[in-house]
Amino acid sequence: MDCSEFPLAVGDQSAPHLAGEPLAEAGLLQAVLDAIPQSVFIKDDRHRWVLVNRTFAAAMGQAPEQLLGKTDFDFSAADRAQRSWDEDDAAFAADAPISVESRVTEPTGASAWYLKNKQRIVLPDGTRYVVCMSNDITRFKQAQAQVVQSEKLASIGQLAAGVAHEINNPIGYIFSNFATLEKYLKDAFEMLAAYEHAEAQLAGTPAAVGLKALRKRIELDFLKEDIPELMAQSREGIERVRKIVQDLKDFSRVDARQEWEWADLRKGIDSTLNIVSNEIKYKADVVKEYGALPEVECLPSELNQIFMNLLVNAAHAIGAERGTITIRTGVEGADVWVEVEDNGSGIAKENLARIFDPFFTTKAVGQGTGLGLSLAYGIVKKHGGRIDVDSEVGRGSRFRVTIPATRLAQQLA
Repeated sequence: MDCSEFPLAVGDQSAPHLAGEPLAEAGLLQAVLDAIPQSVFIKDDRHRWVLVNRTFAAAMGQAPEQLLGKTDFDFSAADRAQRSWDEDDAAFAADAPISVESRVTEPTGASAWYLKNKQRIVLPDGTRYVVCMSNDITRFKQAQAQVVQSEKLASIGQLAAGVAHEINNPIGYIFSNFATLEKYLKDAFEMLAAYEHAEAQLAGTPAAVGLKALRKRIELDFLKEDIPELMAQSREGIERVRKIVQDLKDFSRVDARQEWEWADLRKGIDSTLNIVSNEIKYKADVVKEYGALPEVECLPSELNQIFMNLLVNAAHAIGAERGTITIRTGVEGADVWVEVEDNGSGIAKENLARIFDPFFTTKAVGQGTGLGLSLAYGIVKKHGGRIDVDSEVGRGSRFRVTIPATRLAQQLA
């Protein structure tokens, strides 16, 4: 198709007038548009591009001249092209500019967000065009999503801490009453022993016959053995609940003022393991290889979020056969490190470079937001550290989080 039939075709010195001015300065116009960092294009009322700048052409993966006279359907998937046409039609029908946010999945699998502002222009001869300026707002959307996710986690943390506090009170009553009950039972068993001793002195009497029948009916000998075992199991259960509640409070601690404090990372890992136990216990055995670790100046609840994401991801990476998740800690100069390794499915080489990108996920639709590792990356950077990954399909993955042990070390790094 000959592009000279389109009034705004770049480089067409014989083109008709635009708003009463000849386009002899088309080269200058193109230079100005190419200097704009945003994507800019103009379409006619048949949805054909009649003018594009280089930024837009690059985003389309084409040379500018390859786009002129063509439509979205020549280069984009049908659903994406149709959305663009619908936006154009809305702009043609509107008396004011329209703004549209859209999320696009690039050929690489990464997601990008764009804010498009479209406006209708009409020439004196009645010819209509739609002008569009498109801004890549991916970074803004990423930051927005991270803020929303962080606020959501903080809200969940506040809720969990509140629930843990409410549970802790009745658990305290039960624990206290249980200790009293154990003392009462001890006294009762002591009294029962005295009755048993006296029973021998009643031998041959009707009372002795009645006591023997009662002992048999209630299986007293069995009760004397079973009650202490039941009490021991109940105490163990109460202590388990108490530990879970305490771990929930530790894990959910909200640093509202973002106050840094000294913390034992191994304790944080153990608390997190207790919280995500249900995600792991049916899929993998957890092996702890903790090395010597000093207390670390950090934001503990945020580091706990990293541990949670890594542990849950490790569990999800393990297939039908039961696997192993290994947790290691250690010191490296002025830094401390924590590793989470699994023997699951591993990460494909082409995806490794994008695993920390917001919204990127290899999980099925509805099973992941693609924000977990992105948030972890941001938290590690806030602590002046780094997060490294070593993975191979079929072998599994190993994530290592390294942060300075002190804020001073972070500032000097």
